Amino acid sequence: MRNMKKVMLTLLAFASALSVFAQKNDVELVGPWSLVSIDNIYPDGTRVHPYGENPDGLLMFDDEGNYAIQILRASRPKIASADKNNCTPEEYASIVKGTNSHYGTYQLNSTEKTITFNIAHASFPNWEGTVQERSFTLENNKIKYVVTRTTQGGQSVIAEVVWEKM
Repeated sequence: MRNMKKVMLTLLAFASALSVFAQKNDVELVGPWSLVSIDNIYPDGTRVHPYGENPDGLLMFDDEGNYAIQILRASRPKIASADKNNCTPEEYASIVKGTNSHYGTYQLNSTEKTITFNIAHASFPNWEGTVQERSFTLENNKIKYVVTRTTQGGQSVIAEVVWEKM
């Protein structure tokens, strides 16, 4: 019985510490976010919308440190054969250029205003197994972060990505 009390007190202390940590974390990421915009910014300052003017996407964060991102060009042409294994080269290019997805785990540093993505799997294979830290701002229920190693231009292009809490 004595050991049970020790275990209960230890669990209670741990739960209390987690509660204090959660209260100090002023950024609440957990839940679904809807994509607002993506701008690729080139060294000369040119801005390009790589997924069109009105991209579609969903970002999910859970309270266990997992995330998943789906980004889609809103208007993508249908595949003529209705079979994604039997496309023209142009159709394959449209599929690849019109989507971006990845998932894994994340860490939030609300003091430094960074999110670190530990990418387990990605539609862009070069990102698999990488760790990417992104600075962010949070304002009016929208989070904007900067991608410094994009899927379109590597380190010479940065992307600003904006999501809105659903």
